[in-house]
Amino acid sequence: MRRLADESKLIMNINRRSPIAEGYRNLRTNIQFSSWNHELRVICVASTLASEGKTTTISNLAVAYAQEGKKVILIDADLRHPSLQVVFDISNKIGLSNVLANQCPYAESVRSTTIDNLSVIPSGPIPPNPTELLANSTFNELLESLKEEYDLILIDTAPIMAVSDGLVVAAISDGVILVVMAGKTKREYILKSKEKLAHVQAQILGVVLNNKKFYKSEAEHYSYYGIQE
Repeated sequence: MRRLADESKLIMNINRRSPIAEGYRNLRTNIQFSSWNHELRVICVASTLASEGKTTTISNLAVAYAQEGKKVILIDADLRHPSLQVVFDISNKIGLSNVLANQCPYAESVRSTTIDNLSVIPSGPIPPNPTELLANSTFNELLESLKEEYDLILIDTAPIMAVSDGLVVAAISDGVILVVMAGKTKREYILKSKEKLAHVQAQILGVVLNNKKFYKSEAEHYSYYGIQE
């Protein structure tokens, strides 16, 4: 049986009763309430800079939805520094980059995981032209095909301030979650990322504040507003 390579990143799978796991369930619930007037089938998670916890967030969110009974597919669209293959211990020999380059049908890129209802499309080999591949109409066609088979499509993206790849993905998603690292991300970067997302008419569903430190009294009542890693 395949093991999860980095179990510490998937608290939803190894400790479902922990306060952190409850934070992800609350995030799932908040997203569902935000979509009362429109359907959310494609959601991407972005960050302003690298190492803010977006991959950890989207991986655990995917598990949370899968545990609810939704059929979920998680796509690694960070074609420059992919990491989902590490989190789920899956092969990255064939993935999204191959599909977008019309080198194989998407079914060949889908990987099963040890978690019921959750599949992953890894990034595949790092291409020389990530932005161009993601902006290709083939990506839209892929998402439409996946909608016929899955209840929810979650997409990991490159940082907004680093390259334009994440904006391309955000523009074709039904909603975007922005992940911010407490004590690290500068306010000006957050505002600039928000402006960039607004420019491509992306719908920001909300912000996840990672690594927020709470006093004990605060944590007892308000820990669901942030996720402590």
